[in-house]
Amino acid sequence: MGNDQPLFESRLKLPSRRQGKVRDVYRIPGSGQDPARVLMVASDRLSAFDVVLPTPIPGKGRLLSEMAGFWLRFIEARGLARTHLLSTDPADIPDEAFGSDSTQREQLAGRVTIGRLCRVIPVECVVRGYIEGSGLKDYQATGAICGIPLPPGLRQCERLPSPIFTPATKEEQGKHDENISFEQACRIVGHAMMERLRETSLAIYAAASAHALSRGIIIADTKFEFGIPIDEHGNDIGRDPIVIDEALTPDSSRFWPTDRYEPGRPQPSFDKQFVREYLETLVASGSWNKQAPGPALPPDIVEGTLARYREARDRLLG
Repeated sequence: MGNDQPLFESRLKLPSRRQGKVRDVYRIPGSGQDPARVLMVASDRLSAFDVVLPTPIPGKGRLLSEMAGFWLRFIEARGLARTHLLSTDPADIPDEAFGSDSTQREQLAGRVTIGRLCRVIPVECVVRGYIEGSGLKDYQATGAICGIPLPPGLRQCERLPSPIFTPATKEEQGKHDENISFEQACRIVGHAMMERLRETSLAIYAAASAHALSRGIIIADTKFEFGIPIDEHGNDIGRDPIVIDEALTPDSSRFWPTDRYEPGRPQPSFDKQFVREYLETLVASGSWNKQAPGPALPPDIVEGTLARYREARDRLLG
């Protein structure tokens, strides 16, 4: 398989393999003075409505890794938070990870994130600057999002008076993350930790949104994940949370073009919304029920999705 071929999943001779919706995660054991690390491989899988679809989006994993690496370095360079990022170079994967029947090193070019080993904080840290998606449904039903009251009369996709922090549960694959109140999140991980995560998430969103706006993109909302660094025995190394997984990619954010923004209707997007809208037509026709297994995607939806991810990368990083 060459570099131009889609990678639906990876197989490496490393321990503790986990398969997320998009990423395959391994542990690189420690050796000598080198601590244990985590290896994340971005596949070309696409999930929507928390279901992994059977059709890969060729090259999507590389685009995601490039954007995530850019944003993690952006976050660190501005002193907003520490992140788990150590390397994006497949050469840093130990030779013993590869065998004749495994994914090969050259197939991983552009797909790799090697990070600090962390204990995941089990709350999704969502920041919303605009009202759409589950936040819009919550607002229409209650006049609030995650218990945060908002002014009456807000239209779909309207900019909020100020960004809000709306945590969610972090569920396993196949289950839907659920919006929760700040107080519920505090009961899960503690009040002091949630205060810290809220402050950090809002600061990152503000800085990233300003950069994106300068490149013609609105970041309508996004989610962050945090963890506490640990050693290979599972012992905490310090108490400060760091940004883990990805950040500010089309898989974890809503990106809209500024020159076509108009509240009161759905927005054209550079993210998975294009796929979601196609899938909603299948739901409306009764041919899919938003449960696994997901439907195959036709070529025009694959190409359209890839084009949107490429444009987001080109605008943000160009």
